[in-house]
Amino acid sequence: MKHNFQEALASAGEHKELPFPTEEFTQRLDRVRRAMAAEGIDLLFATAPESLYYLTGFQCEWYQAQSGRPFPPTSGLAIHVDHDRTIHFETPSEAMLATIGTVSQDIRIFPLEARRDGLPFILAELKAEGWLAGCVALELYNYRPNPVIAERYRAGFEQAGCRVTDGTDIIRKVRHIKSPREMEALEKAARIADIGMAAAQDAIRPGVMELEVFGEMIAAMSRAGGEFPAILPPVMSGFRSNCLHPLASRKRLAPGERVNVDLSGVYKRYHCNIARSFWLGDPPREAIDLHDKAVAAYDIVEQMLKPGLKVKALLKAVRDHYADTGILEDSYWSGGYELGIAFPPDWVGAYIYDLSMTGDDEVFEPMTVVNHECNFFGPAKTGISVTIETFFFYQDTARIVSQRPRAIQVL
Repeated sequence: MKHNFQEALASAGEHKELPFPTEEFTQRLDRVRRAMAAEGIDLLFATAPESLYYLTGFQCEWYQAQSGRPFPPTSGLAIHVDHDRTIHFETPSEAMLATIGTVSQDIRIFPLEARRDGLPFILAELKAEGWLAGCVALELYNYRPNPVIAERYRAGFEQAGCRVTDGTDIIRKVRHIKSPREMEALEKAARIADIGMAAAQDAIRPGVMELEVFGEMIAAMSRAGGEFPAILPPVMSGFRSNCLHPLASRKRLAPGERVNVDLSGVYKRYHCNIARSFWLGDPPREAIDLHDKAVAAYDIVEQMLKPGLKVKALLKAVRDHYADTGILEDSYWSGGYELGIAFPPDWVGAYIYDLSMTGDDEVFEPMTVVNHECNFFGPAKTGISVTIETFFFYQDTARIVSQRPRAIQVL
């Protein structure tokens, strides 16, 4: 590329901005390679933003995931089961960012004349390296690359004589168990989430747009060092609070309305999710009664939480409470999912649990983080009673991290 670019790139290594020390990434790569060996995989080509970040620290605003055809998402990370290094393939546009923000020592930039589609370059480089043989795994269950590009990858590796399989779960399963440094990042994300919820509460008043509440909580979390979450946090008021996933709108809040807020604090791309219900003025007695019965389940959960707890035991205890209090039939969903590294468009992790899908032997493993959703349709079209918490499971203890009150906050 141009002289000015080359001059800046030559100095990029002096401006490293890594989210974790190098040894953290070394340990992660070792775990991934052991998982590959257990699955009989020789080469894993990682393309998911979460995978790239987990193994190198690379993060970017644009992954060509939904762009036009001239911008196919072909960059990625080659991991070989027999080598303690990776090969990071990137477009010229991100050469600077890859140098600044990753631990990658071997960064190979697509030739300028082929920068729009790096697959031929990737295949040629891997062949020259001796890595283009045996079983190759692709992250086929991720949105990046799209199905057309994924098929090009498959065809390219197969034409080179490789056997191609789906390797989506290799890094996902390794990521499920967090390191101490990851748990520290999640703790900071939890504090940022509480700051965001407090800011949302302060912003809720008659005449204010949902978007203004959204803006205030994002600003507060940003001032606290939080990053933009992988899902646009919804603010839903009035009849719109009967929905759980609407985008914040220009609707103005009115007296007598429920206002629900669902957000994640984010630190080093690690997410902590909470949701709360507010009310402008005095809520109907029956809406408070249902909400109080719903959130009382968390008192039961707090007595049970521990690493190694069987997931179904928790789910059944919560279900029995809902049945005993007569609100079970109004449940929107009772369950949760893994939290951790996430990039837009989704912070919902790979592990998901509820009574319809959870196996008898599944447990909440040490050094994992999940959310739990307690959401019920309120009476007389008063909206969904929304309460979401995040559970932290350490080696010997477990706890609910948010300090925000669960009762409906009357404003």
